[in-house]
Amino acid sequence: MFEKDSWKDKEYSFFSHTKCECFPCHETEHPEDFNCLFCYCPLYALKDRCGGNFRYTESGIKDCSQCGLPHKRENYGYIMERFKEIQEITRL
Repeated sequence: MFEKDSWKDKEYSFFSHTKCECFPCHETEHPEDFNCLFCYCPLYALKDRCGGNFRYTESGIKDCSQCGLPHKRENYGYIMERFKEIQEITRL
């Protein structure tokens, strides 16, 4: 079970790949706090319940290009707490 705030100040909760060709993949005023750990957001599967700044295109594709939620250092706990929901919707 994930303990609330147990991740704070732990190395595993933050990774910044500044040498990546796409860094930063979203506009940011604080590149030193840009977390690349969730490069592909696990909350995408939650569709409109992810909590991020997204929109749906005219063709129905979820566009997360304006969302920085998974890339903020302080949101690691939020994402980890949502994995139970992700597990539920992906259960076979």
